Amino acid sequence: MDLRPSARQQALIARARRLALERFAPRADTHDRDASFPFDDYADLRADGLLGLCVPERYGGLGADYETYCLVAEQLAQGNASTSLTFNMHCLTMLMMGEVADAMPMPAPVRERHEKLRVIKFREVVEQGVFYGQPHSEPVEQGETDTKLSMGGRRFGTVARKVAGGYVVNGRKFFVSLAGAAPYFATPALRAGDEPWIERTLYLQVPKDASGVTFPGDWDPMGMRATVSRDMVLQDVFVPDDAEVLPPGLFGAMYNAFPQLSPLTFCATFLGLMQAAYDGALAYLTGAMPGSPGLHTEAAAKGPALAEMLFTLEGTRALYYRAVSEARVDAPAAAVQRARAAVVTVHRSAVVVTQEAIRICGGRGLLKRYPLERYARDARAGALMRPWTQEIATQQAWETALGLRETPQRKETS
Repeated sequence: MDLRPSARQQALIARARRLALERFAPRADTHDRDASFPFDDYADLRADGLLGLCVPERYGGLGADYETYCLVAEQLAQGNASTSLTFNMHCLTMLMMGEVADAMPMPAPVRERHEKLRVIKFREVVEQGVFYGQPHSEPVEQGETDTKLSMGGRRFGTVARKVAGGYVVNGRKFFVSLAGAAPYFATPALRAGDEPWIERTLYLQVPKDASGVTFPGDWDPMGMRATVSRDMVLQDVFVPDDAEVLPPGLFGAMYNAFPQLSPLTFCATFLGLMQAAYDGALAYLTGAMPGSPGLHTEAAAKGPALAEMLFTLEGTRALYYRAVSEARVDAPAAAVQRARAAVVTVHRSAVVVTQEAIRICGGRGLLKRYPLERYARDARAGALMRPWTQEIATQQAWETALGLRETPQRKETS
């Protein structure tokens, strides 16, 4: 088994790392303090061609696959975790529209139509520098939507009514990263009707400035402050037929066939945070971090703790890389179980490593002049990310192991 990155992956990793450390990191503190969206980071992503990272090469993109994206995102997070996490929403949309859709069964006419629609969207990304948010979460537990449907931890309350030439969409989303910043939002919705729910799932391109779209509320969280994840309200929003990001029915089928699709991509950011925390603690203790006092006579006390951070980081990375290397449509049950193990391990380890970095660096590690406390605050967000929070992934893992959870069955099409 060879889990080493390919030469192509190594080149993209180096490209992302340079951008993260030279451009993102120096201004991450400002965006964190102000809870401001990092438009400057996105300008750099566009200038470096990385907005097209997961756009296939035949459309002018860099052609990164699922695995390569995760390796790149891990590097970007070491500059600004909020930028990496929001960039995930964009790249996941590109992967779903491209590589993942290609692996799903579709009737030939549906595939041909999808090809015609996605070429326009891909070219907008490459040529115009547009990027996407993904407003998936919905506050149905607050009674803020009329209908709901739970599937794998996802909530469906946004309703699309079919009209001539498109859909009229109504719903409310929350924790919408890139709120008011992304030119487009890839928005799940259920088409009103009596057919099976999977057939009624839609994935629609909604412009941020479309009539009826608003982003109310404040954004003042503990961590991941530069994601600017406010609410999104859609009130009688008209979405034309050609704004379908995925063919009708494919969104639900995709998440049944590839349940680890988004959870593993989210984890790339938190693995990068762990590396940044370890590197930061090492730099602080050796005096390489500006303003740090150095180790002095504490090596015997702090050295073992630093080693434990390294062991946790590398063990977590090995499991995560294995899970990512196996991730695909219709992966075997054992691979999905390993993905659940990887997601929960990343969630837990990110908190442990980032907190430990502060502890071994001492009281000054809590000061905002150093990035260590930001890493620790950002790491707390990992365990809250749907569709696989720690609780959901853990329950699914033991239910599967005991034979209490049915494997989703896709309706095959020709």
